[in-house]
Amino acid sequence: MSQAMDEFSQAVFHIVGSIPTGYTASYGQVAKLAGYPNHSRHVGKLMGRLPRGSKLPWYRVINSQAKISLPAGPAYERQKGLLLAEGVEFIGERVAKAHRWQP
Repeated sequence: MSQAMDEFSQAVFHIVGSIPTGYTASYGQVAKLAGYPNHSRHVGKLMGRLPRGSKLPWYRVINSQAKISLPAGPAYERQKGLLLAEGVEFIGERVAKAHRWQP
């Protein structure tokens, strides 16, 4: 892994770890807060490659439409279940505005 990628990864992990319980942030928001605007896709790739058992709250990261990006199925249900367990409310398939993190 290159030094730049390692710095990016560490910055993203720090931001994702800072998202409070019961709140969500978009991939783009995480990228911007990490100092890498326009790298939202890379944030998504990092979240998808976390090692099994990671304690990072990956499930708090959603897309810019305030929706879960995963396709319908077990992984989608897992992410939605984890968010619901933290008290995150949905309006249809979108996370309610009250649960969108504004640091």
